[in-house]
This record gives sequence, structure tokens and C-alpha cells, in this order.
Amino acid sequence: MFTGIIECTGKILSIEQEEQNSILRIQSDISSELKIDQSVSHNGVCLTVTSVDGNTHTTTAIHETLEKASLGEWKVGDEINLERCMPMNGRFDGHIVQGHVDQVGICEEVQDEKGSWRFTISYDPALKNITVEKGSICVNGISLTVVDSQEGRFSVAIIPYTFEHTNFKTLQEGQKVNLEFDILGKYIQKLFAQNNYLSASQG
Repeated sequence: MFTGIIECTGKILSIEQEEQNSILRIQSDISSELKIDQSVSHNGVCLTVTSVDGNTHTTTAIHETLEKASLGEWKVGDEINLERCMPMNGRFDGHIVQGHVDQVGICEEVQDEKGSWRFTISYDPALKNITVEKGSICVNGISLTVVDSQEGRFSVAIIPYTFEHTNFKTLQEGQKVNLEFDILGKYIQKLFAQNNYLSASQG
């Protein structure tokens, strides 16, 4: 489990194809502290560390992950957000993040608000994922608060610290982002759907 509080960013040094999988080699400030088999969030995607060599580590993204997240569009030199799993005695600073991408969104608009930035992100509402104002959303592995919520679209406000210490500073209009919606909201939504189905079938 993660909390969406990014530890650092990493730079993709190489991407190699192995049948339908992608082997990623990443350089970062925390790579030397990682261990083989450790789970690390890479732009919101939980991937397993397969090797560590100095300040670089390697991980494998399987075909299913490439299909469901934005990894398939990553390029050598890209900057990605990294977070290790939360320790059992750790402080819970963000929200519950599983590292399982629900769907890919598109950065529709970036507004410079003179001291902060507002990013508007759209997504396909057909998958029935939802956001609520003041609720939590995970974008590229970052725990954020929704400031404006509409069907298939939401906005988040990014403070200077988050902008400088994550890859939000490189995010441009038209780029894809990994989205993980609030797990509590997903459970509640499913319960309502089940209750509506039962009510309809009994009626």
C-alpha cells in the first residue's frame, strides 16, 4: 500500500522489450536503498524491483500493465514519480493508494494561477469511476485533492513544492496520466449499484 506522497522522481535510462514485456532501468536518489522483490510505485503503477545497481534499479512491466496504464508511452529520459510502500509504523500523510491504475486520463488544460497551477484532467466516464469535490484522487502516483468535479473531468491545484518535486512540472496539455480513484468511493459506489440491482429485481 502507498499513500501518494512522492519520495523523489526517477529518470528512465533504458527501455528494453522482452517478448510482450518492457524492462525499465531507472536512476533515482532512492534506487540504491531498494531491494529485489520490493514494490515501488512508478507514476502510480506498483512494479516489482528486479535488480539494483548503484543508483539505478530495474523493473518489469507486463503486457496487461502496459495496456491499462500510460507505461507504453514512456520514453528514455522521461521523469517519473517514485514512492516506496508505506511501512507499518509510518505516518499516513496522503490517502490509501494501491498502485493499481483504474484508467488513463488526459491532461486537458494547465493554468498558471500566479503561485499555483490548476490542471484539468479528463477521463472516459463509461468505466463509472467518479470524483467528488474535496475528495482524494491519485494522479501519476500523487495523492491530490479534487477542487472541481464533473462527469468525466476534474481539476487539481498544485502548489509550488509539489510542482517542483514531481513530474507535474513536465506535464503538458494532451499528455496521458495514470489515475487511481479513491478506494473508499469505489466500494461505496459498488454497494449502491448492488442495492439498486436488488431493488429492481425484487420490484
